[in-house]
Amino acid sequence: MSEIANKIFEESLNKVVLVQLKGGRTVRGKLYSYDQHMNLVMEDTEDITEVDKAKKLGTLIVRGDNVVLISPPPTR
Repeated sequence: MSEIANKIFEESLNKVVLVQLKGGRTVRGKLYSYDQHMNLVMEDTEDITEVDKAKKLGTLIVRGDNVVLISPPPTR
């Protein structure tokens, strides 16, 4: 992981992020930890693939090779 990416992840710890996964699924939750392979541990996670039908998932471990995109959630 590059130094810039590591800094961005460090600044995102304990903040809510959006994670788009392979297969089209999107989850939102608080980034608890990460590693050099972009494996993520997230808390208070919700599956928001279908916005009208958000599902609470709780604590989630995401394998880094399934991550397509990570971003802060849009503000409304």
